[in-house]
Amino acid sequence: MKQWGTVVHRVVAVVGAAWLVAGVWVVPAHSQQLPDYTLSPGDQLEISVWKEPDLTKTVVVRPDGKFSVPLAGEIIAVGRTISQIQADITGRLMKYIPEAVVTASLVLMEGNRIYVIGQVNKPGAYVMNPRFNVLQALSVAEGLTPFAGANDIIILRGSGPKQRVIQFRYGEVIKGRGLEQNIPLEAGDVVIVP
Repeated sequence: MKQWGTVVHRVVAVVGAAWLVAGVWVVPAHSQQLPDYTLSPGDQLEISVWKEPDLTKTVVVRPDGKFSVPLAGEIIAVGRTISQIQADITGRLMKYIPEAVVTASLVLMEGNRIYVIGQVNKPGAYVMNPRFNVLQALSVAEGLTPFAGANDIIILRGSGPKQRVIQFRYGEVIKGRGLEQNIPLEAGDVVIVP
C-alpha cells in the first residue's frame, strides 16, 4: 500500500512540474480573497446562542434593514458583515448572559438580487452569488435579443433622490474597449436593455 502512495505523489509532482514549466499553473478559487459579504434586505440568517435554545432562531433582514433577536433587540443588518452582526449580538447579550457564545450564519442570500429587464432573452431577478459584473448579468439573462440597443444599456443604482444612471456600451466592451464600464453590480441594481 505504501508503494501506491509513493507512485501517486510522484505523478502529482510530475504533473505539477509540467504545469509550472508550461506556465499554466492554476490558482485555486479559494485562494482568491473576496471581500466579506454584506447583508441586504431579504437575506436569511440563523442566530444561535450556545446552551440557550430559546435564543436560537432564523431571522430575515426586513426591508428597513433590521431584524430582531430576543434580549438583544433590533439589530441593524444592512451593509454589515456576518462577523459584525455576531459581535453586536454578543455585546448586547453580555448583560444577560455574561459568557454568551453567539453564532450567526447566512442561510439564504435572497437580498443580494439584481434585475435585468428589457431586450434580453430571459429578463428577471437574479441572486448574485457572491457578485456579478454587467457582462455576467447579461450572460445569466441569456444574452441580448436581436432587437436590443446594445450601446444604450443603462444600470439604475440606488433609489429616490440618490438614484443614478450608469451607462454601459456593450459594443465597446466586447471589442475590449471601455472595460471600466463592466462594473461590479450591487444588490438592487437594475440593468435595462432597451
